[in-house]
Formats: sequence, C-alpha cells, structure tokens
Amino acid sequence: MLLPAPLVDTRSFNRELSWLEFNDRVMSLALDESVPLLERVRFAAIAAGNMDEFFEVRVAALQDRVANGRLGPGHDGIPTPEVLAIVLDRANSFAERHDKLVLDVLLPELTSHGTAVVHWNATTDTERAEASTLYHRFVHPVLIPLAVDPAHPFPTISNRSLNIGVLINDGSGERFARVKVPDVLPRFVHLASSGRYIFLEHLVGAHLDWLFGNVSITGYAMFRVTRKSDLEVDGDEADDLLEAVENELRRRRFGKAVRVEFSEGANVHITELLLRELDLMPSNIAMHRGPLGLSALHQLANTGNGEMNFPRRVPIVPTWVPSVSGRSFFEVLREADRFVHHPYEAFDATVVEFVRAAAADSRTQVIKMALYRTSRDGAVIDALIDAARAGVQVVALVELFARFDEGANVVWARRLEDAGVHVVYGVIGLKTHAKCILVVRRERTGMRRYSHIGTGNYNATTAVIYEDVGLFTADPDIGRDLGELFNHLTGYSVVDSYRSLVVAPEFLRNDVLRLVANEASFGSMGRIVIKVNSLVDEVLIQSLYQASKCGASIDLIVRGACCLRPGIAGLSENIRVRSILGRYLEHSRILYFANGDGAGQQTMLIGSADLMERNLDRRVEVLTPIRAEHTQRRISAILQACLRDDRFVWSLGSDGDWQATGTKAGRSVHDRLWDVHDPPKQAARPDLGRQS
Repeated sequence: MLLPAPLVDTRSFNRELSWLEFNDRVMSLALDESVPLLERVRFAAIAAGNMDEFFEVRVAALQDRVANGRLGPGHDGIPTPEVLAIVLDRANSFAERHDKLVLDVLLPELTSHGTAVVHWNATTDTERAEASTLYHRFVHPVLIPLAVDPAHPFPTISNRSLNIGVLINDGSGERFARVKVPDVLPRFVHLASSGRYIFLEHLVGAHLDWLFGNVSITGYAMFRVTRKSDLEVDGDEADDLLEAVENELRRRRFGKAVRVEFSEGANVHITELLLRELDLMPSNIAMHRGPLGLSALHQLANTGNGEMNFPRRVPIVPTWVPSVSGRSFFEVLREADRFVHHPYEAFDATVVEFVRAAAADSRTQVIKMALYRTSRDGAVIDALIDAARAGVQVVALVELFARFDEGANVVWARRLEDAGVHVVYGVIGLKTHAKCILVVRRERTGMRRYSHIGTGNYNATTAVIYEDVGLFTADPDIGRDLGELFNHLTGYSVVDSYRSLVVAPEFLRNDVLRLVANEASFGSMGRIVIKVNSLVDEVLIQSLYQASKCGASIDLIVRGACCLRPGIAGLSENIRVRSILGRYLEHSRILYFANGDGAGQQTMLIGSADLMERNLDRRVEVLTPIRAEHTQRRISAILQACLRDDRFVWSLGSDGDWQATGTKAGRSVHDRLWDVHDPPKQAARPDLGRQS
C-alpha cells in the first residue's frame, strides 16, 4: 500500500503525488488477469518507463528546489522537502511492487505460455554453450571495460544506461571498473536450443573473466543511473537555437544524477563508491529484487499475437476521404466540416493524406504546419519536402523543446531546411504545443484557406495507440485566425483578438474562466464536461469549485494528475472526477459547456491544451470551437461513452484515493466507441445532462 499523503488544510492535491497515483493505475492494468498477458507485460513496461521520466523531470525539479532553498509549500500546503521525502518513499514502494509483479506474476505466466525468461543460474549446459557462443560473436566485441585508477578517472555514466560495477584485484590492490551493458543489442537474448530467453546483463556478468583476463574479481553490482533531463537553453542568449539545443542534448546524457538503482546483492563497497562519485544520498538509492530498467519488457510484449494481445482492430477509412469518395479533400471540405477520431479512423487516410493532397495540388500556394512530435517514418515530413520541391511555400514550425523528442526534432529540422522548407522555432520563452495545419489554395473566387486543428501530434506511430480528435474545415474565420497565428509565430506580429480560435497564452485562460463562470450563473442548470490529460492549474480549479457551489453539475475526465478535490460538501459536492485507462492512451482534450455563450447555446472546444499552468501561460496552444451539428453529435457521443465506461475506470475521492469502479463484466469506452465512431447524421444527440 502507498503511504498516506500528509493531512493538510488545503483544497488541492499535490501534483507529484497525484501523478504517482496515476502510474499505480497503469501498473494495476498489468495485474488485471482479464487483460491479455502480453498487454499486461506492456503495461508493466510503460509503468517502468513512466517512473524513469518522473525522476528525470519532476524529482530532479524537487531536488533543485530544495538545493536552492525554495522550501515553502505550494497550493497543496506541503513543504517541498516533505514532498520530496514522500515521493522517494513512494517510488521505493512502487519499485518493490513492480519487482513483485514482474518476477512473481508476469514472468511465471509467460513461462506457462511458452515464453520463458530464466536467470543464468537456471540455464542448462546446452543453453550455456549456445549463450557463450553468442557472447563471443556478438557481445564481447562491443564491450568497453573502464577501470578507475590515477591514470583513469571515474567514468561518466550516461542516463538510463545499464551497468555492471566490478571490483578487481591484480595483485596491487583493489580497484573499481565499470562495464556498460551494450544498448545496441536486445535486452532479452533468445536461445534457439530451448526457445528460452536470458537477460543480456546476466550473459555479460557470466563472462567477466573473459573481459578482465588474469585478475581476481572480488565483487560486483548491477546498477543504473537516472539523470536530470530537462534542457536548459537560454533562447534570448543563443545565437543559433538549433545548434544550442544540439549542444545541450549532448550534455543531457550526463546531467545531474537524481537516482541510482541496484540489483539485489550489490556489493556494498560499490554502492558507497557510486553514491560518493555521483554526489547522492542514501535516500536516492532504489534497491531491486531483480533486473533493472524494465521498460525493456516492451521487447517481450512484441513477441506474440493472438489471444495474448488485445483483438486486432483496423482503423476505418471515412467514406468522405478521396480514396473512397473519389472527390478531392478541398471539394469535400467546402461542403462541410469533417471530424476525425483516432485510432478508430485511419490517421494515414485522413491527416497524412490531407498534407499529401495539398503538396501534390497545383493550386496550393502555401502550407503551414506546427510540428511538436512526429513519427520516425516521416510521412508528413516527406509530404512537406515534396511540396517545397514542387514550388509551394512551406513553413514548418518545429518545437525543439518537445520533451524527450528534442533529438528527433533537430533531425527533422535539418532535413526540412535542406529541402528548402522555411523552418522556424516559435516564440522565445514559449513552447509551441499547438497541433494545426493551414493550406492556402488559389481558386476561381480567390485564395481559400483549409485547416486542420487537432488534439494529437502528427505522428503516425502513436496515432494507432493514442486516442485523439481533429477537425478539418474550410471555415473562413478559422482559416484567417490560423493565418494570423502563424504570422505571429513566424513574424512576431501582434494579434489583438481571434474570430473563432481560442489561443494560449494570450486568451485561453480568460476564455475558459469566462465559460466556467457562465455555467455557474445558470445554477443547477449549469453543466460542464471536461476531458484532459491533467488538471493542475489552481486558478481554474478554484473557478470549478465556485461553479459547483453555485449548483453546476461538473464531470471531469482526467487521465493523469488531478489536483482538484471532488465531493467536498459546500465546495465540490457537484464535481465528479474519473480516470480512464485501457487499450488506448486517452489523449484528446475536449471542453463542453451546456450554456457556453450565455444564451443557452452549448459550446464545445477541442485542441492541444491541458489545464495546467504551463499550457495556459507558457505555451502556444490552440483550441477550436465545434459548431456543426453533426460534429457536435460526434463529440457528445465520445463524452457520453467516457461517462459510461464501467471497465477500466477509476473515481477520485475527496481524500485523494482513486478507487477502481469498473468491473470485469463492464465495457470500456474503447469498445463502446468502436460501435459509435461514425453515428448516422440524424442520430439523436447523446444525453450530457446533469449527472448525479
């Protein structure tokens, strides 16, 4: 069990502790025996990777605050040193439970299904002979032992690398050496003679005598270091932002250490040495029963199919796209707005094909696109390059500070620049998180703008596992707004107002606060449904409390961290918070206000922004209104399916405890939406009325 959060007189939960609760929900899916086995392995890998990122960013930030003397409490009322201590304690609890899950549950179940992973000590003579052959052929040639002595300083250990610390004695005394387990090789080594797997680090460890020759090995330890990974680039001081980011990326692999993990049985002299050299305290150690770095379980999760995975689903191709209708994108969008919902509807046949169609069309004059993260297959990038080579003016706004994708974005930026695309990096001091495309086309009546605004990244890889929505439109006001936004981002023009779009940081916060206040003014007739990844912003939380006190009915669908306390009498008794996980990562941001314009006409918004201070005040975000009735029906159906999910759903209590409220007999939103992804145009609007 997790340690309880400290009792404080506050109306907000702590963000870090709320995030840890979220990761526990992810891990609970790996424990759910009704989930297919390899999907459970995948959830275990995701939870491990999530914890790595949490340390690299959030724990690193907490440690910096303590080191810099910023000890005061936040909105949650908990002093920073206390938050850090609780976080580290809960992280250790997570490590223990994750080890138990993997070693005592998942690996035995994999064995019973024919995918056995065994320790080196449990291998047969035949397996050891085969493994030794593999070692000498593929592993030994890429190993680099690094000894520490007066002529060899302590080696720089890169972030997330898996290592073996070795104590050796050649007769002149005991010395430390480090061997990095090569990340260019698969973590799980398949033995053809038996069909079983062994861990790569165990294979290396079993052959240390080959690596060090005629010396005595007196101790060893498997260890792994996690380092601070936020980039620190001063955009105002950098002459070349792209070059500055490249330089910082090279340094990030060796940022300040925030955690060191050891496998059980680690030599105590090595643990003490590493703490000293890495400038860490004993509280920064995580001890594991078994192997480290178990995000590598993704390799095993990809080894099978059929009954050990979720049933295969093929995204549909909407009937209106050119490949089906025989009509061009532009003809279709002049007729009506088009809404897409991924992964239920094909990303390639809609978003990617829209960019390709614009690139290939002789009447296209300009393509402007904001790229936060994109996929390695580069389909969108290729289309932009093709357009530039065909003489189209192409502008790509590449966000160099998209966390953990900075390196990929540097590569895309260089490639686009080489092809003649105008590449810009947004506004200094702001991340450009917006997901939007603008196509300007010369037509008989003049220039016409076509737009796409979405909630997800232009990434074909994640589009099959992330749930996102998007709007294609030829609406003149939206097109003009996007044009002015891009001009602001590329030319630093000032925009006093937008006709339709809601844009951060200038307008989003106040617009959402106004919409919430308007629902409050309707008392018990007020109705708000918000679906986001995170709800953290304190000002917005207080506005929702006020709306609840006025009688408005509020449902919040928050996948990750939520700092709002629901269900408190006299404060938030009309607010319900649920979190939905499962087959797809719920990623869309949707805001619904029943009386949005003050005259009883509902307002629906979709876009890129979560409800966090950084999104509202320090990022370029875009939300678009949904006005067409057929599209509003689609949005209503999505929200209603989320509110009806009774499978992989958790409800947040006023004490901060998330309770699993789904049942194995229930039905997930993902299954429901496969049924309603394309409702008939005349279908009745699902009821989003007051919930109890």
